Amino acid sequence: MTSERIAVPTPDGELPVHLWRPADGSGPGILLLQEIFGISRYIVSRAQDLADLGYVVAAPEIYWRVGVERIEGGDALPRAFATVQRLDRDAAVGDAVTALDWLGGRAEVTGPVGIVGFCFGGGLGFNVAAVTEPDALVSYYGSSIPDLLPLADQVTAPSLHHFGLADSFIDAEKVAQVRATVSTGQDVEFETYEGADHAFDNPDFDYHHPEASALAWERTVAFLDRHLQGR
Repeated sequence: MTSERIAVPTPDGELPVHLWRPADGSGPGILLLQEIFGISRYIVSRAQDLADLGYVVAAPEIYWRVGVERIEGGDALPRAFATVQRLDRDAAVGDAVTALDWLGGRAEVTGPVGIVGFCFGGGLGFNVAAVTEPDALVSYYGSSIPDLLPLADQVTAPSLHHFGLADSFIDAEKVAQVRATVSTGQDVEFETYEGADHAFDNPDFDYHHPEASALAWERTVAFLDRHLQGR
């Protein structure tokens, strides 16, 4: 299957959104929020994985306001950090909410709508879930969640959080703080992975941890089955 790139209107211009449909054309929706590298090859691969599981998947280009779709090459990480610094955080949250609402209104979305976010997108998804009401949230090592914990009480959707315990950017103390705060909510699952660094799910990044990636994905699929597929 191939994706379709669609321009979604916002008050400030057109937000590009990549849309994948499952083989039968319809199903529950998933807003897929990008890692720090944008709509990378890895994000495209995960979008296809989710579509293969029966979901209608929408991945908005959160960096569109600064003219970036994806960041690649040997110096990708410093350029990605620089790109994030140029973002208007409130506008990024608003764009993600716009994409979530747009996805939920599409005719091919015939069930609940959840959020799956990786790295930068894991924190963004948490923020979005605090200001709107998705049906589920899966956050992989949400890098900004430690700074967003004051919003935790506003996140009422069932949620699943994945963190590596060898994360180079979110130390074990911060992971424990996130766990203690978010776990006070209802229907929260919090999984940690010994020896796994940040971005452990991304096979295109140096920190990939195959065992943690496989286990986290298995848990993600089961969580989404329960909350979006009703299985």
